Amino acid sequence: MEKLIQPEIGLIFWMTLSFVVVLYILGKFAWKPILKALSEREQNIEEALNTARKAKEEMIALKSDNERLLNEARGERDKMLKEARDTKDAIIAEAKGKAQAEANKIMASARDSINNEKMAAITELKNQVAKMSIEIAEKILRHELSQDEKQKALMENLIRDISLN
Repeated sequence: MEKLIQPEIGLIFWMTLSFVVVLYILGKFAWKPILKALSEREQNIEEALNTARKAKEEMIALKSDNERLLNEARGERDKMLKEARDTKDAIIAEAKGKAQAEANKIMASARDSINNEKMAAITELKNQVAKMSIEIAEKILRHELSQDEKQKALMENLIRDISLN
């Protein structure tokens, strides 16, 4: 069987006395600094948590500010793009109007030029026809009036026509 070890009373006394002395020394010198260090650590942790909470709140506020600024920037960008499109459309419309006016002006000028050329051609044609008619009439008259009797008959016809009118 096993033998049980039993401490003696002297050993228990000295162990108790040592424990009380160590406990007194710890209480006198160690507990206060340990508790103070623990208290400081607790305060530091609490401050760190408060700082982190504040930083988180600031981050949320900054994020909402950033979102607001982004939305404003998008609105400004859209406004600028719309103004640019409107300006572009106005410039294009103005250019089209000027081009149309210039085209109409050129067309009117071309019509006038064509009409002038047409009238000049018609006048030239009439002049040539009149010239040719005179030449033909002159040739016919020369041929017809080459004999004296035909000349006298023509004169008499002309005189009768004049006196009848």
